[in-house]
Amino acid sequence: AMSMVNDNLAALPQLAALVQNAAWSVPLTVTFYLVALWLFRRAKQSPLVNPVLLGMAGVMTTLHLTDTPYEDYFNGSQALHFLLGTATVALAIPLHQQLQHLRRTALPLVLSVGAGSLTAALSTLFCISWLGGSELTMRSLAAKSTTTPVAMAIAEQLEGLPALAAVAVIITGILGAIFGLGILRLTGIVDPRAQGIALGIAAHGIGTARALQVSHALGAYAGLGMGLSALFTALLVPPVWYLLGPYLVTG
Repeated sequence: AMSMVNDNLAALPQLAALVQNAAWSVPLTVTFYLVALWLFRRAKQSPLVNPVLLGMAGVMTTLHLTDTPYEDYFNGSQALHFLLGTATVALAIPLHQQLQHLRRTALPLVLSVGAGSLTAALSTLFCISWLGGSELTMRSLAAKSTTTPVAMAIAEQLEGLPALAAVAVIITGILGAIFGLGILRLTGIVDPRAQGIALGIAAHGIGTARALQVSHALGAYAGLGMGLSALFTALLVPPVWYLLGPYLVTG
């Protein structure tokens, strides 16, 4: 019993530091996002005024100007990090609302997401190889076209850099959210099912958030694309790397 008490007392300074960091990091994040969301609405929801990008830029600028370590900010933002998981689970609501449509197109959806996930991985590896990138870069970015936790886990499994994978995923998601729908419309793809699946595969969580801003149907298919893409990426990328990686590196 005394040992447990001593352990709890030893943990008190860490708990106090966590609470102290949360007292400023959570309000900072929420404030910048609300400001970015206001600007997004004032700009008539222009994809160029992406609230995630603006909010992230505001937080990064503040941390840089105040010389605050990112670790302190992240440790204080654990509550928001936890809510990210609940928000992902909440994507099941628009999926349920579109359940009848999803049942009728189940096979084409699975085939298209599988093909899209494989294409994303192959195009990434071939582009890095063509541009003369290192083997470590390939291992880190092979799974960049999926949600951050999955991409980081795959990068770690392939002995890459999970941090580099996370940065690539965020950049990919922001670019997809900004330009994705415009590119799809320019190429004549106007079906919300195809648009949603494409955004979910290519721009994952951030693209799905953008899709939900447009319509619930678009967001439902984007959420489905993101979820299936994570599954297919986890299954396909490791064997694809072990089969093709040596040839791409030496080539």
